[in-house]
Amino acid sequence: MSKSNMTTRARLFAAAASIGIIAGAGAGAITAGTAPVFAEPVRVESTTATPGFGDVVERVTPAVVSVLVKGGSERASAGPAGPSQIPGFEDLPDDHPLKRFFREFGAPDRPEGRRSERRAERGPLRPAAQGSGFFISEDGFLVTNNHVVEGGEGFSVRMDDGTELDAKLIGTDPRTDLAVLKVDDSTRKFTYVDFADDMKVRVGDWVVAVGNPFGLGGTVTAGIVSARGRDIGAGPYDDFLQIDAAVNRGNSGGPAFNINGEVVGVNTAIFSPSGGNVGIAFAIPASTAKDVVSTLMTGKSVQRGWLGVQIQPVSPEIAESLGLEDARGAIVASAQSDSPAAEAGIEEGDVITAVDGQSVSSPRELARVIGSDRPGTAVEIDLWRNGKAEQITVKLGELPEETVAATSPDGSDEEQQSEGRALSDFGLTVSPSEDGQGVLVTEVDPDGDAAARGIQAGDVITSVHNTEVNSASDVQEAVRAAEKAGRKQVLVQITRDDANRFIALPTSKG
Repeated sequence: MSKSNMTTRARLFAAAASIGIIAGAGAGAITAGTAPVFAEPVRVESTTATPGFGDVVERVTPAVVSVLVKGGSERASAGPAGPSQIPGFEDLPDDHPLKRFFREFGAPDRPEGRRSERRAERGPLRPAAQGSGFFISEDGFLVTNNHVVEGGEGFSVRMDDGTELDAKLIGTDPRTDLAVLKVDDSTRKFTYVDFADDMKVRVGDWVVAVGNPFGLGGTVTAGIVSARGRDIGAGPYDDFLQIDAAVNRGNSGGPAFNINGEVVGVNTAIFSPSGGNVGIAFAIPASTAKDVVSTLMTGKSVQRGWLGVQIQPVSPEIAESLGLEDARGAIVASAQSDSPAAEAGIEEGDVITAVDGQSVSSPRELARVIGSDRPGTAVEIDLWRNGKAEQITVKLGELPEETVAATSPDGSDEEQQSEGRALSDFGLTVSPSEDGQGVLVTEVDPDGDAAARGIQAGDVITSVHNTEVNSASDVQEAVRAAEKAGRKQVLVQITRDDANRFIALPTSKG
C-alpha cells in the first residue's frame, strides 16, 4: 500500500472514531474520565461600576447631625409628626383619604402621640429628645424641625464622628415646622450641603434619607419620590413631597438627598397606624425650606403676605352656577373687615383665578402664593365676578395670629321650626333668622339634594345666586331667576360657625 493511501485510511478511521464517541455520549455511554459538554449560560459583563448610593452617602454624611434637645421634661425621640400631632388632623372631613387610610388599617396609637402623659417633674437639664439636622453653611448654621426643638431649654448636636457640640436656637417657623440652630466653633469649618431645585424633582426620582432614627445616628435609607404637592392637613401651606424611604422616630429634621447630594426635602412627618415606617413619609420641599431658613438665619421671623379672605374650592357645580368654564380658583366665602381684600373691594362670591398673572387652581395654591409675598407688596388679583373677568390691585397686609371662631347659632328653637317653610325641591325647611339676616335651616331631608351637598340644620342661608335672601320666598325667587338664566346649578351661600361657604344645588334644569 502506498504511503498516501495509508495516510488517507488513518484519517478515515480517526473520523469514524470521533463520530462513535459523540454518538456514545448522546446515548449516555461515557467512558471513565470523560466529562459531558454543556452550553455556557448567557453572561453580560457590565461596563460600569455597580450602581449604589455609596458615593453620595460618603460625601453628605459628615454634614448630617443628631440633634439633642435638653429640657425639664422627659420625652421620646422626636419623630416625624404623626396624625395625633398634626394640627387640624381631627378636623379633616370624614372622607379625607388620610382618615380613610386609618379607618382601614387601624387608629394611630403612637408613643410620641402620648408625650403629655409621660411628663416628668422638672429637674436638671438632661437629654429629652433626639432628632436630626444638617449643616447649610461652613460656619455652623444647621436646619431641623420646629417640633424637634419646641419646648427645649438647651441644644447640642452629635457629629458623625461622635463629637458633641453645643448649639443655640436662632429661630423657628411653626407654620412650616422649620428651625435653625447655630454651632459656634471658630476652630473648624463644617461640611455642609446645598438645597436642590425641587421644581426639577420628578415622581420616581431616587432619594436618600440620612438621619438619627431611634437614636441610631448616621442611618441611611433609600427610596423614591412617591408624589408631590401632598396636603396632609398640617397647615395652610401644605405642599409636601411624599417619599417611600424608611423614615422613623428620630428622622425628624433630617435631609432627603437626590443622587447629586443636594437636599430635596426636610423629613418632617409620617403616617402610620403603628408609629413605624410603612413607606409613607413627607418632606418639606427644598424651595420652601430655603426661603424660610434664609430668613431665620438673619434672626428675623418669617413674615407672610395676608389677603384677609375666607376661601373654598370651586367645585364643578359652583363653576357651572357662576358661568365659569373650568372648576378652578378659589371662591371668596367672606372678606374680613378691615382686611386688605375688603379695602380693595373683593366681595363674597368673587372667584380668585390668578395672582400677578400666576394661575391659581385651588385655595391651597392661593394661600401659598399670597404667603410667599411679603407684607406691603402690591399684587394684581384676577377675579371672576357676575359672569365676567375683572382685575383688582391689593396691597397685602401681614398675616396675623390665628383666632378661634365663635360657636354656631342654635337652630333648635321650636317656635322657629313651627314657622318654617319647606323647600321640597332641595329637601330642606327654613325660617327667618333671629337677626333678620338670611334664613335659618331648621330641617334637612337626609335623602334630599341639600343633605347630599352638605347643608345642615342650623346653617343660615344668606344669599342665593348672589342675591340676599331673608325669607323662603326670597330663596324661591332667586332659584327661579337662576333657572331662567339657564343655570343647572344655583349658588347658595351659608354661614356656619361664623364662617361662610358656598354650596351649589341643582335646579330643575339640572
